Amino acid sequence: MSLLRALATVSSMTLLSRILGFVRDFVIARVFGAGLATDAFFVAFKLPNLLRRLFAEGAFSQAFVPVLGEYRNNRSAEETRRLVDSVASVLSLAVFVVTVLGVLAAPLVVWVFAPGFAVNPYKFALTAALTRITFPYILFMSLVALSAGILNTWSRFALPAFTPVLLNVSFIAMALFAAPLFPQPIEALAWAVFIGGLLQLALQIPALRKIGMLPRISFCWRAAWRDEGVRRVLTLMAPAVLGVSVSQISLVLNNIFATFLQNGSVSWLYYADRLMEFPAGMLGATLGTILLPSLSKCHARADHTEYSRLLDWGLRLTLLLALPAALALALLAVPLISTLFFHGAFTAQDVFQTRSALAAYSIGLTGMILVKVLAPGFYARQNVRTPVKIALIALLATQAMNLVFVFGFGLRHAGLALAIGLAACLNAGLLYFGLRRTAIYLPQAGWGLFLLKMLLALALMGGVLWWGMGGERDWLRFALAERLWRLGLLVVAGAGAYFGALWLMGFRLRDFSRKAAS
Repeated sequence: MSLLRALATVSSMTLLSRILGFVRDFVIARVFGAGLATDAFFVAFKLPNLLRRLFAEGAFSQAFVPVLGEYRNNRSAEETRRLVDSVASVLSLAVFVVTVLGVLAAPLVVWVFAPGFAVNPYKFALTAALTRITFPYILFMSLVALSAGILNTWSRFALPAFTPVLLNVSFIAMALFAAPLFPQPIEALAWAVFIGGLLQLALQIPALRKIGMLPRISFCWRAAWRDEGVRRVLTLMAPAVLGVSVSQISLVLNNIFATFLQNGSVSWLYYADRLMEFPAGMLGATLGTILLPSLSKCHARADHTEYSRLLDWGLRLTLLLALPAALALALLAVPLISTLFFHGAFTAQDVFQTRSALAAYSIGLTGMILVKVLAPGFYARQNVRTPVKIALIALLATQAMNLVFVFGFGLRHAGLALAIGLAACLNAGLLYFGLRRTAIYLPQAGWGLFLLKMLLALALMGGVLWWGMGGERDWLRFALAERLWRLGLLVVAGAGAYFGALWLMGFRLRDFSRKAAS
């Protein structure tokens, strides 16, 4: 299978999910605005979502996929099947226990992760109640991550990429139709998380059954724990949990800082993060998803040359697409935010406060995406310790910058976003030099000319967007229809200028075609 085709397939599914995600945020902003209730929900949703990233899509996937790829390439089908069953059994038990503890200890969890809410008893109690409803999401999504790891290893990329669509559909339906039915309308969003997680898990079952890899969960936990493959996954997970937790701890600490700032700060960061996550998910998560299985297979057969070429392909494609995305987010912050969110309870102040956070995030967007491409270069070789050490450095740098930007320079919530972005660039730089120092990655020829042509195309695109956007405050006066067509025209013009310039300078789509490792 062509990696470029796989990237297009996964990106198209991710695009659908992201578009629906913006519809969902449009609906949430219109119905609930940005204030006490949304702050409570976003914190309640952030906690199980954090654990999902930590244990499921994060550390677990990084440890499980390389081992599963090795089993599929070098061992029998029965051994591979036994590994899947044993891992599923252990994972189910672990996340079930975490879920029960989270539901029972919801007030304590909120007190730890959002201490600023404690000064407002109503806000604190509401956040704890919403947390109890959303916490089972970690159980559903851990099993979804297991399913995605299996399907991606079998080169079935489309379904795992489509799965998040169901969460967005759940959000939209519950916000529009169910909110008035609850004593606290914001509870509808918490139940949307629960229902969305359940739907995503149900969708995986037919696809796993089709490839003969539907896990058979056993209650003989002791036997599953003793399985050799499970022990290898757990051994890799230990440092991976630390590595992923470093980035998540950074987000938690930023969230704690935000809870001490003015009402709306958590929500402004959330909406900016949603816009930043659009290219990050489309590019970083997608490239990491399709690269990890191929890199794992190259490592299993000791093909070091192809391993390096795959990384080079990923890095070029990342820079080619991430840099224009970052520039566009910085220049078009107000047009994007006003078009998507400036409706109903979402005010002009919310637009400009969210703009500040988004502009700060855009500075580090390329670094965030590069981390998703560079880290698999270590994970596929079952080396988790090096990314962990680098992530620890990035964590310390983030918190040092938080103190400087938030309290020293008075940047408030925008300072938190800027610290995360700059730390991501530091993380990516250290990962790159780690790969180079150990000769895991050797750059292919032509990088100098590649970068020069790309920078010229970026300069042209930036000029087109800056000239075409006009005054920021004008966008607040436009009707929605006018915002939509103006924004659409800007996006088309900017993309046309960038890719047109690249085409005139000799870039062709076939130059980025590459086969997945078989």
